[in-house]
Amino acid sequence: MTDIYKTIKSNSEGIFKDKGSKFLAFAYPFTDENQVKVIIEPLRKEHFKAVHFCYAYRIGMDKNNFRVNDDGEPSGSAGRPILNVLLSKEITNILVVVVRYWGGTLLGVPGLINAYKSATEEALENAEIIEKTVNEIYQITYGYVQMNDIMKVVKDFDLKIINQKFDNQCVIEIEFRTSLSPQVLGKLDKIEEIEVEFLRRV
Repeated sequence: MTDIYKTIKSNSEGIFKDKGSKFLAFAYPFTDENQVKVIIEPLRKEHFKAVHFCYAYRIGMDKNNFRVNDDGEPSGSAGRPILNVLLSKEITNILVVVVRYWGGTLLGVPGLINAYKSATEEALENAEIIEKTVNEIYQITYGYVQMNDIMKVVKDFDLKIINQKFDNQCVIEIEFRTSLSPQVLGKLDKIEEIEVEFLRRV
Protein backbone atom coordinates (compact mmCIF):
# COMPACT_ATOMS: atom_id res chain seq x y z
CA MET A 1 0.00 0.00 0.00
CA THR A 2 1.32 3.42 -0.92
CA ASP A 3 1.56 5.91 1.94
CA ILE A 4 0.95 8.95 -0.27
CA TYR A 5 -2.52 10.36 -0.88
CA LYS A 6 -4.11 13.42 -2.49
CA THR A 7 -6.39 15.86 -0.68
CA ILE A 8 -7.27 19.55 -0.82
CA LYS A 9 -5.27 22.17 1.03
CA SER A 10 -8.21 24.40 1.99
CA ASN A 11 -11.91 25.03 1.38
CA SER A 12 -13.07 25.67 -2.18
CA GLU A 13 -16.31 26.30 -4.05
CA GLY A 14 -17.93 25.55 -7.39
CA ILE A 15 -21.23 26.31 -9.11
CA PHE A 16 -23.34 24.70 -11.83
CA LYS A 17 -26.65 25.95 -13.29
CA ASP A 18 -29.25 24.07 -15.30
CA LYS A 19 -32.83 25.13 -16.26
CA GLY A 20 -33.01 27.66 -13.44
CA SER A 21 -31.69 25.34 -10.73
CA LYS A 22 -28.47 26.39 -9.10
CA PHE A 23 -26.01 23.91 -7.54
CA LEU A 24 -23.39 25.35 -5.18
CA ALA A 25 -20.58 22.97 -4.24
CA PHE A 26 -18.50 23.44 -1.09
CA ALA A 27 -15.40 21.29 -0.58
CA TYR A 28 -13.66 20.94 2.78
CA PRO A 29 -10.55 19.12 4.03
CA PHE A 30 -12.15 16.51 6.28
CA THR A 31 -11.04 13.71 8.61
CA ASP A 32 -13.73 13.47 11.31
CA GLU A 33 -17.16 12.15 10.29
CA ASN A 34 -18.65 13.59 13.48
CA GLN A 35 -18.11 17.05 11.98
CA VAL A 36 -20.62 16.65 9.11
CA LYS A 37 -23.46 18.39 10.99
CA VAL A 38 -21.12 21.08 12.30
CA ILE A 39 -20.15 21.94 8.72
CA ILE A 40 -23.60 21.67 7.14
CA GLU A 41 -25.60 23.62 9.75
CA PRO A 42 -24.06 27.03 8.88
CA LEU A 43 -24.74 26.27 5.19
CA ARG A 44 -28.40 25.58 6.00
CA LYS A 45 -28.67 28.91 7.81
CA GLU A 46 -26.88 30.87 5.08
CA HIS A 47 -28.78 29.20 2.22
CA PHE A 48 -32.16 28.92 3.95
CA LYS A 49 -34.04 29.13 0.64
CA ALA A 50 -32.21 26.12 -0.81
CA VAL A 51 -34.11 22.83 -1.08
CA HIS A 52 -31.39 20.17 -0.83
CA PHE A 53 -28.05 19.82 0.96
CA CYS A 54 -26.49 16.68 -0.54
CA TYR A 55 -23.02 15.49 0.32
CA ALA A 56 -20.36 12.82 0.08
CA TYR A 57 -17.17 12.34 2.01
CA ARG A 58 -14.22 10.01 1.83
CA ILE A 59 -11.68 9.43 4.62
CA GLY A 60 -8.38 7.57 4.62
CA MET A 61 -6.80 5.33 2.02
CA ASP A 62 -9.55 2.69 2.08
CA LYS A 63 -11.92 3.22 -0.83
CA ASN A 64 -14.69 1.76 1.33
CA ASN A 65 -14.49 4.48 3.99
CA PHE A 66 -17.08 6.91 2.64
CA ARG A 67 -20.66 8.08 3.02
CA VAL A 68 -23.18 9.62 0.62
CA ASN A 69 -26.42 11.50 1.33
CA ASP A 70 -29.07 12.42 -1.26
CA ASP A 71 -31.08 14.63 1.17
CA GLY A 72 -34.40 13.96 -0.54
CA GLU A 73 -33.20 13.84 -4.14
CA PRO A 74 -33.96 10.59 -6.05
CA SER A 75 -31.79 7.75 -4.75
CA GLY A 76 -28.34 7.71 -6.34
CA SER A 77 -28.78 11.04 -8.13
CA ALA A 78 -26.77 13.31 -5.80
CA GLY A 79 -24.45 11.83 -3.16
CA ARG A 80 -23.12 9.06 -5.40
CA PRO A 81 -22.18 11.37 -8.31
CA ILE A 82 -20.34 13.61 -5.82
CA LEU A 83 -18.46 10.57 -4.44
CA ASN A 84 -17.65 9.28 -7.93
CA VAL A 85 -15.79 12.52 -8.69
CA LEU A 86 -13.71 12.08 -5.51
CA LEU A 87 -12.92 8.49 -6.46
CA SER A 88 -12.08 9.29 -10.09
CA LYS A 89 -9.70 12.06 -9.02
CA GLU A 90 -8.30 9.81 -6.24
CA ILE A 91 -8.87 12.46 -3.58
CA THR A 92 -9.51 11.55 0.06
CA ASN A 93 -9.93 13.23 3.46
CA ILE A 94 -12.52 15.48 1.87
CA LEU A 95 -16.19 16.41 2.29
CA VAL A 96 -18.19 17.99 -0.54
CA VAL A 97 -21.62 19.48 0.14
CA VAL A 98 -23.74 20.56 -2.83
CA VAL A 99 -26.52 23.02 -2.05
CA ARG A 100 -29.39 23.07 -4.55
CA TYR A 101 -31.70 25.97 -5.27
CA TRP A 102 -34.88 24.82 -7.08
CA GLY A 103 -35.39 26.40 -10.48
CA GLY A 104 -38.95 25.27 -11.19
CA THR A 105 -38.11 22.65 -13.82
CA LEU A 106 -37.56 18.93 -13.17
CA LEU A 107 -34.15 17.82 -14.40
CA GLY A 108 -34.73 14.06 -14.23
CA VAL A 109 -32.24 11.65 -12.73
CA PRO A 110 -29.65 11.95 -15.57
CA GLY A 111 -29.83 15.75 -15.29
CA LEU A 112 -29.36 15.63 -11.52
CA ILE A 113 -26.42 13.24 -11.80
CA ASN A 114 -24.75 15.61 -14.26
CA ALA A 115 -25.49 18.67 -12.12
CA TYR A 116 -24.10 17.27 -8.85
CA LYS A 117 -21.09 15.85 -10.67
CA SER A 118 -20.37 19.10 -12.54
CA ALA A 119 -20.66 21.30 -9.43
CA THR A 120 -18.28 19.00 -7.56
CA GLU A 121 -15.78 18.98 -10.44
CA GLU A 122 -15.71 22.77 -10.49
CA ALA A 123 -15.14 22.96 -6.72
CA LEU A 124 -12.15 20.63 -7.13
CA GLU A 125 -10.85 22.59 -10.12
CA ASN A 126 -10.84 25.67 -7.86
CA ALA A 127 -9.07 23.79 -5.05
CA GLU A 128 -5.36 23.40 -4.47
CA ILE A 129 -4.79 19.65 -4.52
CA ILE A 130 -1.81 18.52 -2.46
CA GLU A 131 -0.06 15.26 -1.69
CA LYS A 132 0.33 14.13 1.91
CA THR A 133 1.78 11.04 3.52
CA VAL A 134 0.12 8.56 5.85
CA ASN A 135 2.13 8.80 9.06
CA GLU A 136 2.42 6.71 12.20
CA ILE A 137 2.97 7.95 15.75
CA TYR A 138 4.89 5.90 18.29
CA GLN A 139 5.70 6.46 21.94
CA ILE A 140 9.11 5.41 23.19
CA THR A 141 9.85 5.02 26.90
CA TYR A 142 13.53 4.83 27.85
CA GLY A 143 16.16 5.73 30.46
CA TYR A 144 18.80 8.47 30.24
CA VAL A 145 21.37 5.86 29.28
CA GLN A 146 19.54 5.21 25.99
CA MET A 147 19.00 8.87 25.10
CA ASN A 148 21.91 9.20 22.67
CA ASP A 149 20.85 6.05 20.82
CA ILE A 150 17.24 7.24 20.57
CA MET A 151 18.24 10.70 19.37
CA LYS A 152 20.56 9.20 16.76
CA VAL A 153 17.62 7.31 15.24
CA VAL A 154 15.52 10.51 15.33
CA LYS A 155 18.29 12.42 13.55
CA ASP A 156 19.19 9.69 11.04
CA PHE A 157 15.59 9.40 9.80
CA ASP A 158 14.69 13.06 10.37
CA LEU A 159 11.75 12.01 12.56
CA LYS A 160 9.25 14.56 13.83
CA ILE A 161 9.13 14.86 17.62
CA ILE A 162 5.52 15.38 18.78
CA ASN A 163 6.14 15.38 22.49
CA GLN A 164 8.91 14.61 24.94
CA LYS A 165 9.22 14.37 28.71
CA PHE A 166 12.35 13.89 30.76
CA ASP A 167 11.89 12.31 34.18
CA ASN A 168 13.07 9.14 35.89
CA GLN A 169 11.76 7.53 32.74
CA CYS A 170 12.02 9.56 29.53
CA VAL A 171 9.12 9.50 27.09
CA ILE A 172 9.17 10.71 23.49
CA GLU A 173 6.46 10.64 20.81
CA ILE A 174 7.69 10.49 17.23
CA GLU A 175 5.93 10.67 13.89
CA PHE A 176 7.10 9.31 10.55
CA ARG A 177 5.65 8.13 7.27
CA THR A 178 4.37 4.57 7.16
CA SER A 179 6.87 3.40 4.54
CA LEU A 180 9.71 4.11 6.99
CA SER A 181 8.26 1.83 9.70
CA PRO A 182 10.36 -1.29 9.01
CA GLN A 183 13.62 0.68 9.04
CA VAL A 184 12.83 2.87 12.05
CA LEU A 185 11.40 0.04 14.14
CA GLY A 186 14.31 -2.18 13.12
CA LYS A 187 16.80 0.37 14.49
CA LEU A 188 14.80 0.89 17.69
CA ASP A 189 14.58 -2.87 18.20
CA LYS A 190 18.35 -3.01 18.53
CA ILE A 191 18.34 -0.58 21.48
CA GLU A 192 18.07 -2.46 24.78
CA GLU A 193 15.68 -1.67 27.62
CA ILE A 194 13.25 0.62 25.81
CA GLU A 195 9.52 0.29 25.22
CA VAL A 196 8.05 1.16 21.82
CA GLU A 197 4.28 1.56 21.59
CA PHE A 198 2.23 2.29 18.46
CA LEU A 199 -0.26 5.10 19.20
CA ARG A 200 -2.12 5.94 16.02
CA ARG A 201 -1.99 6.49 12.28
CA VAL A 202 -2.62 9.99 10.92
